[in-house]
Amino acid sequence: MIHPSTAANEATLPIFPLVGIGASAGGLEAISELMAEIPAVSGMAFLVVQHLDPSRRSLLPEILLKRVSMPVAEAVDGMAIEADHLYVIPPNTSMLVEQRRIRLRPRDGTLGPPMPIDDLLSSLAGDQGSGAIGVILSGSGSDGALGLKAIQQEGGITFAQDESSAQYSSMPRSAIAMGCVDRVLSPREIAKALIGIGQHPHVRRPRMAEVDSPVESAETSLRSIFRLLRNACNIDFSRYKHGTIQRRLSRRMALRQLISVAEYVAVLESDPAEVLALGRDLLIQVTSFFRDPESFDALSQTVFPRLAAANDRDGPLRIWVPGCATGEEVYSIAICLIEYLGERATTLPVQIFGTDISAGALETARAGRYIENIARDVSPERLARFFMRDGEYYCVDKSVRELCTFSRHDVLNDPPFSRMDLVSCRNLLIYLSAPAQRTVMPLSTTR
Repeated sequence: MIHPSTAANEATLPIFPLVGIGASAGGLEAISELMAEIPAVSGMAFLVVQHLDPSRRSLLPEILLKRVSMPVAEAVDGMAIEADHLYVIPPNTSMLVEQRRIRLRPRDGTLGPPMPIDDLLSSLAGDQGSGAIGVILSGSGSDGALGLKAIQQEGGITFAQDESSAQYSSMPRSAIAMGCVDRVLSPREIAKALIGIGQHPHVRRPRMAEVDSPVESAETSLRSIFRLLRNACNIDFSRYKHGTIQRRLSRRMALRQLISVAEYVAVLESDPAEVLALGRDLLIQVTSFFRDPESFDALSQTVFPRLAAANDRDGPLRIWVPGCATGEEVYSIAICLIEYLGERATTLPVQIFGTDISAGALETARAGRYIENIARDVSPERLARFFMRDGEYYCVDKSVRELCTFSRHDVLNDPPFSRMDLVSCRNLLIYLSAPAQRTVMPLSTTR
């Protein structure tokens, strides 16, 4: 338990953004170009992860020291992160951030191939929230895409290098394809954007005060924003939690380097693309394969046995996942159910419905095609049995996809799905206001 005086002191400590930079092949030049544009005093700290030979000492700190205007150090476990410093990952490690200190761990401690950029960026998102900034530069593969997604979900800002300036574009391209990149720019342009955004209150607000110190806004401004969003997206965001709305507004304002909500409303009224971008931001898609593994253990050990025993009628076993986002939870439930049923999987009819309000998310769900980074969450046995490898992607096997149907559905306005044996609603209710939750709960549980 934190003593109140300690919490108060922590809240008054200087807060500065932490910028995580990931690169691989061709990344040295890109990192050098970006950091050459950052002044010695920027009020930000920079953490660099480049894919390195695990068996050889890295020369990256010495090389960057000659090209940047701030102190450069190879990271050491437990090192406190200071503003206006650059920290470089050592070989054969994962570099994480915990309470603004660097934590190093052996690289071989997780499932799947090493993804040190994902490791850093995901830890930044969890530790810093809106104070995290992620940058993906030249490189092969898809490392960093899930880390940028985590930063964006927590309210941070994300960048990727543009294809024309990257020697190897597959790493930034993977992140862009996932829709988790706010700005696609050259390294020099990223640096200029960082300098401006790095001074915005959104990235300098203490994480613990985010809910208590929302961005300045008037009710009339929110009404105008809700009207614009409803006309452009056909979604009524006025029934979402206003704290969530305000934090996402603050994020979009930081990207535009605006302080006043009234100024941002003027931008929305003159720029339809920004209205759509804000709408996408508000449709937070927090999902992954087998997220919270203990929940799926409970399904297999407790829920599925009861459903299978009770399902003695002629109709199929029916499961509904409202707010399914890009489909990972739907497919995870399907995989667990197939594993539980064993030989009965071919004789017991099953229908799993995934619904969401985002058409873009549903396109991904229907395709069932995910970047190779999912190997961090899916065991090798499940990858071999339920997925097909397609280059740098994994595709959900047809036997699993055939159980799953995806469709657009607004739980606040559309009639609920009926005669359900199980409703899994893990990604939706926490974003709705209390009155909206009271409306949805009886509908979602109606047989």
